[in-house]
Amino acid sequence: MNTFDQEVELCVKLLSEGKVFIYPTDTIWGIGCDATNAKAIDKIFKIKNRPAGKGLIILVDTVERIRDYVKNPSPIAADLIKAAKNPLSIIYMESTGLAKNLSGDGSVCIRVTTNEFCKEVIRRLGRPITSTSANLSGEPSPSNFVDISENMKNSADYVVSLYHEVIVKPKASTIIKINDDNTFEIVRS
Repeated sequence: MNTFDQEVELCVKLLSEGKVFIYPTDTIWGIGCDATNAKAIDKIFKIKNRPAGKGLIILVDTVERIRDYVKNPSPIAADLIKAAKNPLSIIYMESTGLAKNLSGDGSVCIRVTTNEFCKEVIRRLGRPITSTSANLSGEPSPSNFVDISENMKNSADYVVSLYHEVIVKPKASTIIKINDDNTFEIVRS
């Protein structure tokens, strides 16, 4: 098994080549790719049997990086993220610098990850990664590695070799949408 650093380096190399990987996040096990690579995103939609217009969450490593991918981010976003007790994904109306097929309407849903593995992959890659549950659309999300189907594992280009034995009781992130008037609504709690 690779060390943490070896695994990060391998994942960065694969993501840079347009590959899709299964990896642990701060919520559940996910399947992801470089969020700027349209072909890799198409592959995720195909693997999950997910409708193309249904957007994917992206993960960034710091609050400051949101500005790189959102046109005019709301000033309340950073406060909401800092105040959140649990993982929080926020829908912003206008994305920039990301693959066009990430969502059907030009919006983007971003979470600042707290997972050290994800943060390091994103930092070294220099770009955000997509995050969606490692399951077929409509099936239960895999909280732990053992919950991921063999078919899903075999469909990805790579499966991260760390944290397979870690048993946690995570849940999907809360998703909110920030409106133009800086109010927000809860999309998923």
